[in-house]
Amino acid sequence: MSLIPGLAHAADPAPAKGHGLEAPDVDLSEAMASKTFTSPAERSAKSAAPAAGKSKAAGTPGAQAAADPAYKAGLTAKATSAHGIELETALTAAADQSLHVSINWGDQGAEDYYYTTGPGVEKRLHVYSEVGTYLITVTLADGNGNSVSNTLSVTTLGSEFTPYAPTRLLDTRDGTGAPKAAEVAPYKSTRVKVGGNGTIPAGVTAVALNVTVTNTNSGGHVTAFASGTERPTTSNLNFEPGQTVPNLVIVPVGADGYVELYNGGWESVDLIADVTGYFTRSAASGYTAIDPVRHVDTRTGLGTRKGQVAGYGSFNATIAGGNSVPAGATAVALNVTVTNPKDAGHLTVYPAGKKAPTASNLNFSGGQTVANAVIVPIGADGKISIRNGSWKGTDVIVDVVGYYSPTSQAAYVPFDPFRRIDTRDPKLWKYGPLQGRWYIYMKLSTTLPGVKAYVMNTTVTNPKGAGFLGVAPDPNSKEAYDGGWASAPGSPSSSTLNFTPGKTVPNLVQASTGYNGIVDLFNESDANIDVVVDLFGVYDDF
Repeated sequence: MSLIPGLAHAADPAPAKGHGLEAPDVDLSEAMASKTFTSPAERSAKSAAPAAGKSKAAGTPGAQAAADPAYKAGLTAKATSAHGIELETALTAAADQSLHVSINWGDQGAEDYYYTTGPGVEKRLHVYSEVGTYLITVTLADGNGNSVSNTLSVTTLGSEFTPYAPTRLLDTRDGTGAPKAAEVAPYKSTRVKVGGNGTIPAGVTAVALNVTVTNTNSGGHVTAFASGTERPTTSNLNFEPGQTVPNLVIVPVGADGYVELYNGGWESVDLIADVTGYFTRSAASGYTAIDPVRHVDTRTGLGTRKGQVAGYGSFNATIAGGNSVPAGATAVALNVTVTNPKDAGHLTVYPAGKKAPTASNLNFSGGQTVANAVIVPIGADGKISIRNGSWKGTDVIVDVVGYYSPTSQAAYVPFDPFRRIDTRDPKLWKYGPLQGRWYIYMKLSTTLPGVKAYVMNTTVTNPKGAGFLGVAPDPNSKEAYDGGWASAPGSPSSSTLNFTPGKTVPNLVQASTGYNGIVDLFNESDANIDVVVDLFGVYDDF
């Protein structure tokens, strides 16, 4: 009999056997939608440059007085990582002209200096302590009391998170956030207004939404993407006839403030979208990934009273102030599992001290074990609340996978989604289905220590038995695998998603890369499964 997390775990499981994904690290220079900023040499001026510091608006450089200096500096900058900017300074000068070059990065007095003679090009990298927009000032001095300056406004790639009380932005069943109450037609999209909706500011870069599909009459999938961009080939959730399926998505927001939700099924469906937070290129809360830690299990009394949560009952769980989440954390990333439910219903997770919202985080039917990723603000007392929206009891399990706080340094950088692995596709994977008790190790960022976590959608399909998929950082290094001396990692203590025979199940994962930049996928069942992994972005502190 297969073991399902939340029901039982094998005692002292044998080390799993593994296959490696034969692909190099993710090329973030290609994946990230970097932007180039320029200020031509002709803008160099003998007058004093504007004071360095944060600019109020990207692309609005300070005023320069007209001048025709004998030497000039053309500036080109490129965002290279969440906090990093590479500046190229192209000097125009006489061959024998000696110059002292100073670069004020606009970041709390951070400066670089160097000496040079004649024309040339110099590249310098700077890593800002916070995401945002900054004014770089480059000054050339000839040692005779003469100098010229040029300025360039730059914006970092990374975005930080602001929690938002769970709020329904879209419900096509009743017309909330839609032109009218109507199902989304097959192979069509509906739009969700994010920027400028409620107290969400305009200009947000990405949003955390819990998307639910319901009233399904056929199989299909839902894809979330930024308005005004090409729809990716990846999916965020899959559904079958009669199913109600939720999944957390972290999706870029279009320049017009909207997100598109595409119905990839051949029958109409209803779609629901609940917001729990948004990202902006300004200082807010960064992310800290941790190895999954179990905080709540009602079956054993961990973190709460032992016993099922009664129908329409709720309980509080302490999150911040211990057990890997510090006091001062603003929001927490969870994997929440319902098991042993006596009847159908839904679960709502929200900050303690607040009224339970109409939004839901996961839906379940009687006897089903189902998990879903959740990002939720933490209450002022360091707690979250969990409400059972069924009229009968259920057990609840809560695993913490990371948290957001003002002191956390990793900022989110989305990229165009792409499929990293699909065990059904021999072009991406040569070993076929993932066997029972085997694991896949994915080398994602073995040479990029600044990458702390990947946002990915994991999907199990074609399962031949019941079980769960575990996702965890690998304790082995790339060198250990390449050299053949890696040891089998232990099975994870928590689950990412649960599956039953023949059912397709997705779940978002904010997967920690650990110390080695390798992420493992464990098939914790005795039967074969197919696994699909789509990558959406990274949390980067460099």
